[in-house]
Amino acid sequence: MCVETTIAQQGELVVEISRKKLREEVLERVKYVKTCVLARELCLLVRSNRAVLETKDVSEICLYISNLCREEGCTEPSELCRKAAEAVGAGDEAKYLELCAQSCMKCGEARRPTPKKATYVT
Repeated sequence: MCVETTIAQQGELVVEISRKKLREEVLERVKYVKTCVLARELCLLVRSNRAVLETKDVSEICLYISNLCREEGCTEPSELCRKAAEAVGAGDEAKYLELCAQSCMKCGEARRPTPKKATYVT
């Protein structure tokens, strides 16, 4: 009886450790999506719709993107994006475009292959 109880407890322990590990992985993925993926999507949205956005819109969004990048620890893309926001705010479109392009090239999300999405079955 004692051996059976010990085996059952070990089985529960393994399940709990696996659950905790999976939870950590999921939370890490959520954090990544909240920062890197969101920043990249916003950046692409701004760049592809620049003609219809006002200068203040672009500047505000670029600063927001810069903060997302900094939160994830990507300091160089964050700084470039911040400088791009300043340039567009100052009316220097050429400098804005140059800095924005540099920031996008340094972005780790841009170089990362898009993972296959699992089909959600209900």
